[in-house]
Amino acid sequence: MDPIDFFDYLGNVRILGILRTPVADSGPPAIDAAVAGGVRIVEISMNTAGAASMIGHFAERVDVVVGAGTVLTPDDAKRAIDQGARFLSSPIMNEPVIVAAASAGVAMIPGARTPTEMARGLRAGATVQYLFPTPADGPSYLRACVGPFVDLRLIPATGVTANDAASYLRAGAFAVGFGDDLFLARHLAERRFDLIEARARSIASTVAAVDRDATG
Repeated sequence: MDPIDFFDYLGNVRILGILRTPVADSGPPAIDAAVAGGVRIVEISMNTAGAASMIGHFAERVDVVVGAGTVLTPDDAKRAIDQGARFLSSPIMNEPVIVAAASAGVAMIPGARTPTEMARGLRAGATVQYLFPTPADGPSYLRACVGPFVDLRLIPATGVTANDAASYLRAGAFAVGFGDDLFLARHLAERRFDLIEARARSIASTVAAVDRDATG
């Protein structure tokens, strides 16, 4: 899946699950549960226990698009791509990683918080970026940031819940990233994958109900 196809798909489904956990054996069944609940794109943070093997496993699946998060160096990018990651993301604006991803033909989502960082990303070719960390006034801040940048598409990446996902989309978010609100630490620790599936189903329903014509 080349970057254009990936971003087209992401813009269609508008949901991205973000898994980060120290409980390695909870990762695969948690992703299975999220997919069963309707989440079709999942990012596995490179600092998650067993991240490389999980990426390799899910890269072979056709019902989910898997990528690598917390990619901080070109070496991180290469390791993730070698495992089959379809996209990369980073919490920071790191031009060498953007270049490495582009050279490999893989989509890259860098993180930015300020308009200056967003402009840097656009100059490096990153038209889709994470708003990271997401501020308390997230939807209002996101709307203000996308206003001056015609080509910029932002994804809030922290603190988004099913309750405010619609507000972000109506403010102009390209998609919404769900980390802790989808993969709750206690659910992972207690192996309550049924609850993860239920949360995924609720999130997918909430996002699907937001009229695309009413966003932006």
